[in-house]
Amino acid sequence: MRRRLVISYLLLMVLVLIALETPLAATMASRETERVRADRLADATRFASLAGPALRDGGPGPIESELNSYDNLYAIGVAVVDRDRSTPVSSPRWQPSPGTAMVLDIALSGQQTSAPESVWPWTTDPVVVAAPINDGGEVLGAVVIASPTGPIRRAVAAWWLLLALAGLLAVLACVLTAFGLAGWVLRPVTELDAVTHEIAEGDRGARVQHRLGPPELRRLATSFNHMADVVSDVMDRQRAFVAHASHQLRNPLTALRLRVEELGPSLTDPDGRSEHQLALEETDRLALVLDALLTLARAEREENERVTVDAAAVAASRVSAWAPLARHRSVALRLATSDAPVYAQTVPTAVDQALDALIDNAVKFSGAGGAVTVTVDRRDDGVSLEVRDSGPGMTESQLRQATERFWRAPDAQNVDGAGLGLTIAAVLVDASDGRLTMRPGESRGLVAALWFPAAEPDPAAEPVDEEPAADLRPAPAR
Repeated sequence: MRRRLVISYLLLMVLVLIALETPLAATMASRETERVRADRLADATRFASLAGPALRDGGPGPIESELNSYDNLYAIGVAVVDRDRSTPVSSPRWQPSPGTAMVLDIALSGQQTSAPESVWPWTTDPVVVAAPINDGGEVLGAVVIASPTGPIRRAVAAWWLLLALAGLLAVLACVLTAFGLAGWVLRPVTELDAVTHEIAEGDRGARVQHRLGPPELRRLATSFNHMADVVSDVMDRQRAFVAHASHQLRNPLTALRLRVEELGPSLTDPDGRSEHQLALEETDRLALVLDALLTLARAEREENERVTVDAAAVAASRVSAWAPLARHRSVALRLATSDAPVYAQTVPTAVDQALDALIDNAVKFSGAGGAVTVTVDRRDDGVSLEVRDSGPGMTESQLRQATERFWRAPDAQNVDGAGLGLTIAAVLVDASDGRLTMRPGESRGLVAALWFPAAEPDPAAEPVDEEPAADLRPAPAR
């Protein structure tokens, strides 16, 4: 945008210079031509007063010596022409030019004349002036002077060069001024663009300086900062509400479960015992939902602090943590990775919690006799982790909705889960500048892939989060 502003200022300046300097250049050429013309007409008039006797008496008289002296001194050709257009007297350098005939016609009619009107730097024809020779009111002939235009052209070219230099300096000053003015005007816009990107990347504390640029842009910066403050405050309140509500509901929910559990011994009817068990399961399910909401609130509140983790070690830890549950459900859980560390740069616990959500879903839906494979490798200048299962998979429309909050597949409504595990994984992966993709398997099942930016090994970093597996299992069903 700065370039366009500078170009517009420069174009306006060039147009103004052309409008001002073109008439001035023409005026200078006319002035130089007029100065020479006036001198030559004065000389021609003096010669005309001396040429009268030569035309009357038929002899050269004193005019011939005058013309020769003038030619030797100024290198300008002069001729005396009679009414028959013959040249009784002329200087050594006299040569007729294309404009001589026209000027001579006017001079023989009794008027002084000259040609051309203006001499330009590219003009080669001489300046021709003619003065009539009068004798008692009768025109006997004319004196014609053909002056070379070299000195005039050099003077005009010098003036034009001076004008061009002045115009160039003016253009240079205009460019410098335009860059400064454009920078002053656009500095708030540039900073606004940068701060917008910072906020979009997660830095909700970034703000625009509201004391830069013209008053209109200062008001815009102030309004933007106010809007950012309001949006940040609303987001903080919303997340705080979710966290506080989830936390505050834990105590009454725990008390309710204890009371329901204490009712068990007093129930003797088989139907009553069945309903009692269902009530306990519903309280457990509600506890899972509250845990997932707390985890989601914490994930969305992350300030995008990055840590270096060994994705291979984290994957091995999570596979080991989920192996007992997989054996209990008769699911083969395997890890496919090399022994070498594979370092990724993520927000804290992103790899742990994302793998927990994906492995939980994979084990849950693979069914007895199924298989789940976790693969870790380097891909696309980053770290790729894939979880493949042998479950029923999902349709294209279901894959598009899988990361929405509380979404459950139609055939998974009765399966344990809250519908927040993939949402939490997506939030953590996005905060790490990574990608979460899901696609159907080659024959059946689902392939859930995580990609994180690669990182150099950090000796001071903790590559594995050693949180207990039970605390990392609020992951919901699909």
